Amino acid sequence: MGLLTQLATLPLAPVRGVTWVMERVVEAAENEYYDPAPVERELAQLERQLVAGEIDEETFDRREDALLDRLDEIRRHFQGAST
Repeated sequence: MGLLTQLATLPLAPVRGVTWVMERVVEAAENEYYDPAPVERELAQLERQLVAGEIDEETFDRREDALLDRLDEIRRHFQGAST
């Protein structure tokens, strides 16, 4: 960018700054949302609860299905991003 362009677009600098920050926030939120590690930890915790007798088989199955669906969603997201 030339000096004149920078001077002409200077009033837009705050808007560009806010846009950049918002893009980083969205990126961080997506990274957290599509991180499989918390879902995998929750699956492991769920299995420990079943083995310890803290939950019944029906509750385990229902919650496990929801978590596995979530993992499928995460995998589809990464497959779509890589194509």
